[in-house]
Amino acid sequence: MSIIVKLDDMLYKRRMTLTELSEKIGITLANLSILKTGKARAIRFSTLDAICEALRCQPGDLLEFAPESLEDQVGAELGHETENVL
Repeated sequence: MSIIVKLDDMLYKRRMTLTELSEKIGITLANLSILKTGKARAIRFSTLDAICEALRCQPGDLLEFAPESLEDQVGAELGHETENVL
């Protein structure tokens, strides 16, 4: 997928754990974990709104578009194989 989720980066900048975010916005830890790891296939605007409000950020701070060829290159450099997970 060409969308990269940067939730982990924003949590680090805000010095907040995924558990704290989960409690603050009322989204399960499991669902936030799926989003954080990039395995989510969709996100509701209400969820994005809640995350942005809690982290005081813009949607563009959490999501980035990268062509798949660049994503494959970055994954190879990090030693990860990219795969589509449903």
